[in-house]
Amino acid sequence: MSAPSPSAALARFAAETPTGAIPPALRDLARRSVTSALAAGIAGRRDPDAAAMLRVLTRLSGPARAGVIAGGPRLDVTRAAFANAMLCNLLDFDDTHAPTILHPTAPVLGAVMALAEDLGTPPAEAMTAFTLGCEMACRLADAVSPEHYRRGWHITATTGALGAALAAARLLGLDARRSLWALGHATAQASGTVETLGTMAKSTGVGNAAQAGVLAALLAAEGVAGPDSPLEGPRGYLRLVTDQPDLEGLARDLGQDWSFARNMPKPYPCGVVLNPVIEAALALRVDLGAAAIARIEIAGCQLLLDRTDRPLARLPRDLQVCAQHCVSAALARGRFGPAEVDAEAAGDPQIAALRTRVGPMIVDPGLTVDGARVTLWLEDGRSLSRTIIEAEGSPRRPLSDAALAAKLRAQCSDPAEAEALLTALAGIWTDVPLSALTGR
Repeated sequence: MSAPSPSAALARFAAETPTGAIPPALRDLARRSVTSALAAGIAGRRDPDAAAMLRVLTRLSGPARAGVIAGGPRLDVTRAAFANAMLCNLLDFDDTHAPTILHPTAPVLGAVMALAEDLGTPPAEAMTAFTLGCEMACRLADAVSPEHYRRGWHITATTGALGAALAAARLLGLDARRSLWALGHATAQASGTVETLGTMAKSTGVGNAAQAGVLAALLAAEGVAGPDSPLEGPRGYLRLVTDQPDLEGLARDLGQDWSFARNMPKPYPCGVVLNPVIEAALALRVDLGAAAIARIEIAGCQLLLDRTDRPLARLPRDLQVCAQHCVSAALARGRFGPAEVDAEAAGDPQIAALRTRVGPMIVDPGLTVDGARVTLWLEDGRSLSRTIIEAEGSPRRPLSDAALAAKLRAQCSDPAEAEALLTALAGIWTDVPLSALTGR
């Protein structure tokens, strides 16, 4: 018998893998990823643009069946999936799949939270669906990287929709055949462009990925068929979005080598390539004391320049991917959280003054995406420099559980709420439903 196609193999794996086959370390990473995304979603809930998007979703919603993070409005399942995915990714504060720069948790968790609440899914099965959906999204991202992103596709919105569909199919108990149909319906909807980064349209793409995944699975559950080879077919999704998809690698070592294991929760609300820049700036501020800065230099890999060299950025959404702002805000305030990329920070005169002192960014071939160097020339003639080789939040320096707990506590206005959420998160594989995380 011939081996199943890559599409069929992924659909079968998502449909049939038992909870017991997921390694304990991967279950723990799933919990950590949800913790990071929840902190990001609570912070995102305070954003004025999020409020506007929630008003639209509320207006369009059918019967209220699922909650939204941070006590948001109850919405129908597809709109709740959109809302939670949008909130978790809005501030770029969630997580990063190290090899591909995919943020898998937001689109998959958005779909799983909404549908699991509507179905009353037990915690272990909901988290299994989440973990398998993230694994599928990460494998698909591996198969199209790096060309997919370079061509302008927003990989979180595209592969996130496919992972969300297989996670939703798992929650609905679909067999391998119907899970394959769900994957096909998701390929018909998956979209998102890098051009949207720095605007709320990026969050539209991520929200749509979760919503598309739920819709895809619900259609398949009703028997609405999809193509047999939605990924690898002659005009299949992967052949359209990249010239050289790794079709053989899609299903290689399924259940043995987990791509999701390379997912990393984030320490700062910014593009992941800015983590080492911010870390270096925060370290330098400790050494700086009262000295005045005359000039600031940022050096890093080519991707750092390509994505974050935005000296004219002024809007809050742009600040998350602006190296000039991020280094200046970290130096000015000695911290870097959501308040450093909001409208007030955009107009902060101290940050603005430092931004004028940031010189042209420099490519250093010796630095990877996880590293950067920040150098300060001081008005008294001295210079200070800090090089980060592996930033916190990178594969070799993952955030600790204590750091993740601090991240969540910092976003909750009520300490009691934070402790209740941390207690709930500790039990999401055993006895606490994901709906407990919405604050309702």
